[in-house]
Amino acid sequence: MDLSTRPDRQDAAAREVANVVIHVCETCRSGQEAVDAQRDGAVLAERAKALATEGVEIRSVACLANCKRALSASIQSADGWSYVFGDLGTDAANDLLEGARLLAGSTDGLMPWKGRPESLKRGMIARIPPLNPILPNVEGQTS
Repeated sequence: MDLSTRPDRQDAAAREVANVVIHVCETCRSGQEAVDAQRDGAVLAERAKALATEGVEIRSVACLANCKRALSASIQSADGWSYVFGDLGTDAANDLLEGARLLAGSTDGLMPWKGRPESLKRGMIARIPPLNPILPNVEGQTS
């Protein structure tokens, strides 16, 4: 099983302008869907893609290895922290987009707690530091 993002499901134009990327585990099962039905993770991914806005790219991934707390998604910023969420419902697409908007607008690279949807407060699994450190902007110094 290929565990990388699915390039066939990415929009080339979105990759060029995305400030934030939402990864949605399309293989997640909620346990409530029929065995032969579309997985609820794929339903959540489709709903998020339908709501996507400029500056936010939605990518379906084959697995986020968070099966005990499915449905799972992550929100990643090129210039900030990344977040992993679990215990999401198929109705969490708006919440994921709101989290992405909050992260994209952050001046310190962190998703603000205030204004964060409840599902992203309750369902937070991890916060992962950026690859490049974010240096504080001190007056008179450059970062």
